[in-house]
Amino acid sequence: MTLQPVLPWWLMATLFAAAGLFLAWRLVLAFRGRGAGRDPGRDRYAGGDRREFHDWLLRSGLVLLLLAAALRPGIPGGGAQAATADVNVFFVVDTSSSIVAEDYGNHSPRLDGVRQDIMAIAGELAGARFSLLTFDSNAVVRMPLTTDTSALDTAAAVLQPQVTAFSKGSSITAAGKLLVERLRSARDSHPERPRLVYYLGDGEQTSATAPEAIKVDAGLVNGGAVLGYGTPEGGRMKENTGPRSAADGGPAYIQDRTSGKGGDALSVIDEGRLQWIARQLGVPYVHRSAGAPVAPMMQAADPGALERDPGQLGLDGRTELYWIFALGAFLLGLRESVLLLRHWRRLPPARLSPDAARPLAEARK
Repeated sequence: MTLQPVLPWWLMATLFAAAGLFLAWRLVLAFRGRGAGRDPGRDRYAGGDRREFHDWLLRSGLVLLLLAAALRPGIPGGGAQAATADVNVFFVVDTSSSIVAEDYGNHSPRLDGVRQDIMAIAGELAGARFSLLTFDSNAVVRMPLTTDTSALDTAAAVLQPQVTAFSKGSSITAAGKLLVERLRSARDSHPERPRLVYYLGDGEQTSATAPEAIKVDAGLVNGGAVLGYGTPEGGRMKENTGPRSAADGGPAYIQDRTSGKGGDALSVIDEGRLQWIARQLGVPYVHRSAGAPVAPMMQAADPGALERDPGQLGLDGRTELYWIFALGAFLLGLRESVLLLRHWRRLPPARLSPDAARPLAEARK
């Protein structure tokens, strides 16, 4: 068992000593029958008043329970969040047509996995600030840094791939310059907050030119991960026609116009390029598939540069036990409140002394 007192140890020791001496003195008086307000007609117990001694015994328990709760006892090894409140997290999401390739889980779009992982990471990094960047032919800031996870959930839920008619090929590092700008801005405004980057994509380069390297300053990225989606077998992609709908009631699949054979186009994950991006950012690469647990992803992406304060947010992995003592103190305090109310109701009405009542009587004449 470990203790994390709400006050400094020297002050807690002083409170314990003062409370212990006072309560011991009151118990001795009650035991000897010399307590204040003692009724001589009550039964004696070893020369003392039973009820008064019993009352002070319970009051002593109330005080000691409160002091025990203030020590914040706990058992090491409990579950805890893996975040601090002073962390900036940047999600960089590929929204090119390939992100809806149907090879995630049971022929679901990769975008389903992207949405789930964004919210899973946000849940593990509770209290952090989140920003969402997307890229296809262009890079866009969908959401600036905010602690509002509801806004992040909404932004992730409405993510859609680029309209197919406007797609002219995309680069896997199209968001590189925008990401670096946002990271530098976050560093300049709050240099004390670590910056995490989570890149979510499939690594498929459809631009005619080679991808440009992401030039990240040293120390600009403190952790995160590159998360890859897709399979070597690939998956078909449905068209995004924007607000229009197809005549048959649903979008058609994107057709292969590069091989000359026709048929549905397939998107295949390129893990080599994703690992290349991970090396540039200085973070690990993790392949994601349907049903994969969150913990391995977070362990692989754990930012080693983060400095965590074990006194905040339960990050030391403790199971708090103070509530047990606080509950006991509440029940004893409730009993004291009931006794006090009964005592107040039994008090006789205030009566004026004859000397004080005489001027009032004369004034009434």
